[in-house]
Amino acid sequence: MSKPDLASLETTIEKAFEERDTISTATRGETRDAIQSALDLLDRGVARVAERRDDGTWHVNQWLKKAVLLSFRLNPMEIIKGGPGQAVWWDKVPSKFDGWSAVDFEKAGFRAVPSSI
Repeated sequence: MSKPDLASLETTIEKAFEERDTISTATRGETRDAIQSALDLLDRGVARVAERRDDGTWHVNQWLKKAVLLSFRLNPMEIIKGGPGQAVWWDKVPSKFDGWSAVDFEKAGFRAVPSSI
């Protein structure tokens, strides 16, 4: 995967956040792609919403926080399967492990046990 253009992602997400009332499950194209790319960076540990600086203070990457907030507008509420005893959730955020294979888990290098999300 090529290195993402963070400045371009940040610009797109900042613009989308200013126009957030227009973001919905029907949103497609550059805005949806930018939000998904930002979430991908967070999932892979490439970027963080908050980072501790060398002097001990915390810096919040507001554009990444905004990407997370915008992502809630992209997906409809739905039943999410996978709970213990066949329990389900009602949420907008799909399971991080939906569609994962054994190879995906091996590559990720962590355990995912019942009730983990």
